[in-house]
Amino acid sequence: MRERARKFASKYSFWTAVAVVIANMVGTGVFTSLGFQLLEIQSGFVIMVLWLAGGLAALSGAMSYAELGAALPRSGGEYNFLTRIYHPAAGFTSGWISATIGFAAPVALAAITFSAYALSVFAHNPPDSWRKLLACVLVVTLALIHAGRRNASGAFQQWLTLAKVLIILSFSAAAVALIEPPQSASLAPAPGDTDVVFSGAFAVSLIYVSFAYTGWNAAAYLSGELKNAQQALPKVLALATATVILLYLLLNAVFLMAAPIEAMTGQVEIGLIAARFAFGDTVADFAGLIMASLLISTVSAMTIAGPRVLQVIGEDFSAFRRLSVTNSDNIPATAIYVQSGLAILFIVTSSFQSILIFAGFAVALNSFFTVLGVYVLRWREPDLPRPYRLTGYPFTPLVYLGLTGWALIYVLIDRPVEGGFAMIVISLGVLFYYVSRLFGGERDPDQTNESAELAGRAGGGRD
Repeated sequence: MRERARKFASKYSFWTAVAVVIANMVGTGVFTSLGFQLLEIQSGFVIMVLWLAGGLAALSGAMSYAELGAALPRSGGEYNFLTRIYHPAAGFTSGWISATIGFAAPVALAAITFSAYALSVFAHNPPDSWRKLLACVLVVTLALIHAGRRNASGAFQQWLTLAKVLIILSFSAAAVALIEPPQSASLAPAPGDTDVVFSGAFAVSLIYVSFAYTGWNAAAYLSGELKNAQQALPKVLALATATVILLYLLLNAVFLMAAPIEAMTGQVEIGLIAARFAFGDTVADFAGLIMASLLISTVSAMTIAGPRVLQVIGEDFSAFRRLSVTNSDNIPATAIYVQSGLAILFIVTSSFQSILIFAGFAVALNSFFTVLGVYVLRWREPDLPRPYRLTGYPFTPLVYLGLTGWALIYVLIDRPVEGGFAMIVISLGVLFYYVSRLFGGERDPDQTNESAELAGRAGGGRD
């Protein structure tokens, strides 16, 4: 009994999980991608439709993950789901994507954006080496924090996320109050907007938005470490995703009202540009430092969630067993350090925009097959206990599958280099799976999932 109580106490709370999801989502994408969207779309109304469509897709995807997470309660996210639904090779490849692209690349992007905003206070064009150094320092610092004690890690994340939400609301309110007059971008529909919504430019821009919403699935990576996971997971995903949709619509409306479209087109530091037009250069420099602090929460949340994929790969494949090593508080410290090392490699070697499209494509493809798995699992295992059944089934998953599939096709057509490179990385994941089986072997995935489900149910009592 004491051992069960100790394990239950060593789990993340409902609000920590909500904080992790919100912080995973609100980060690099919303503060950078608008500039790239404006290269092809000049309508404020279409931009808002774009962010709303991405939000609806994320919400339908999140609730699909909630059904899968409640039915298959084990940490690891898509790795766990695809292993059980399709084949261990699919799960391993998914985990490979999450480890090499899905978390390490966004951590790198968020850290780079953090350093760009922070250094803008001291120099308008700081050397690239300074940006990379500060980004690496942030990644290392947060890895050390989250590889320590669980209580400190969870509390740190909750406070960071609360501060992030309050700062965004305060920034938006202040900007709206001081904008005089609003800039030229109209948020009302105009002739020709319908054609733009159904264009290839809209579809490609949806990949940017999808990347900005990436993180709605973060709680699924922690489901084995979440108190009352089967009951709490759907509420965590729904509450966090709905909150972020509202924040994103608000932020993009403020950006479009505060700064001229031509000033933001093709630029990365959108928040800083909007702040300069709304508050003036002096205040904007301070606002840049505040926005930099928001990205600490994003890097922090990804440092919590992402390594759980590496951990379960280590549990299932002998060749990677070192990744499953945990500390005295059951935290996968080794996996945290490995993911952080990959992020530092991205920081040192990669360019921003190519990572953005490449990572967005790979992550969207990963989640596409996971959401599709809702149909497959219901067909293959109709009697599997499902503590949460997806509202609106069978139509709800189609929202995500339709929007995401459309965007993926257009990326392959319009951006074949980034899409092709992502496919190469995915193919390498398949190759590594069979190599790992050849040299290290693999545990029985059914046995692994069965023990995980029993553990999830054993920890499913009330707080």
